[in-house]
Amino acid sequence: MNRNDPKRYKNKRWEAKRSKILRRDKYLCQISKRYGKNVDANTVHHIYPVEEYPEYQYCDWNLISVSNEIHNKLHDRVTNRLTDMGEDLKRRIIPPT
Repeated sequence: MNRNDPKRYKNKRWEAKRSKILRRDKYLCQISKRYGKNVDANTVHHIYPVEEYPEYQYCDWNLISVSNEIHNKLHDRVTNRLTDMGEDLKRRIIPPT
């Protein structure tokens, strides 16, 4: 899946899933919440990237609500790879069997 494809997140299934995850997380950034901060979330992040793990694209356990600022800290926008922070989050979340 191409990360730069503008249609990537423009489908009804993703919009419904995104809304569900934001509601589940009460529209709060879950990373900031771990540190006692209430920051609005407006992005849903794939813990296991879709490019490497397309089978986890719509799995609730693989999705987390985050702020744009935190989302940019989870991804290197030049290489489109997870940062150390993103890799650390990925290591802490084990896919269910």
